[in-house]
This record gives sequence, structure tokens and C-alpha cells, in this order.
Amino acid sequence: MSNNKVSLHRMLKTSPEKVYRAFTDALAIASWLPPYGFLCTVHELDAKVGGTYKMSFQNFSTGNSHSFGGEYVALEPNTFLKYTDRFDDPNLPGTMTTTVWLKKTVAGTELKVEQEGIPDVIPVEMCYLGWQESLEKLAKLVEPEIPDA
Repeated sequence: MSNNKVSLHRMLKTSPEKVYRAFTDALAIASWLPPYGFLCTVHELDAKVGGTYKMSFQNFSTGNSHSFGGEYVALEPNTFLKYTDRFDDPNLPGTMTTTVWLKKTVAGTELKVEQEGIPDVIPVEMCYLGWQESLEKLAKLVEPEIPDA
């Protein structure tokens, strides 16, 4: 198993409830999780302890895609998520674990993300940059307050 990991931290100008929903709703996660230049298809998502998910990212430039899935290990609504990720490609072995902490603050929500067990063939710096892009997209999804007309 790889010891490669990334840690990220953000302050988001929104509620923990909205951020948590963005991590557990299939349509929402498909809109923000893939880094720029990728499309996401969520094939299944059952956000409960022991529930599983399956999705794929497609490179918009080349059309190539990779699929992955995992299991929800722990969920505490609006405060904590922990889930595993495993690529379907045998050249990307091992299981990654992603842990997400959400904390309500005077500014909105403090978000901490840690991903461990990144396969050795994936440069940690590229994984970190991918997460940076994803979290930019997450902020653009959850921060606007758009009332229904």
C-alpha cells in the first residue's frame, strides 16, 4: 500500500449542510469532483455507512476514461465523511481513503480533506492540483445563494 497522501483546507462561505450534500448527492458530485477538462458519470451512489458508489471520469480532450468506486466507511451528517476509492485499472492498485471534516464557523464552513494511499504511479503533486481544481468548483456550486423565483 502506498504512503502517498494529500491534505487540503478551505473556508467556504456556506453552511456545512450544503457542503455535506455536495459530497453525498450524485448530481452535485458529478458537477464539482472531476478536475477541469474531465466529465464525470456517477453510475451509483448510496451514501450510507456500508453503501457503495461507482463513477467514471472521462478526459474531454482524448475521450479516454477511468472508472473507480468504493465504500462509505463513516458518515456523520454535516460534519464528517470517510470513504474508500479503488480504481478499476489494475495498473492503479490499492485502496485510497478519503476523509472529510466539516466545521461550522462564523465565516461559513471550514473544510478539511485528506486522501491517503494514492497509487505510486500518480504523482502526488498532480493529485493535489486536481483536488485544488475540484475544490474551486465545489465553492462555485455551494457558495451562491440562489432563491427560487
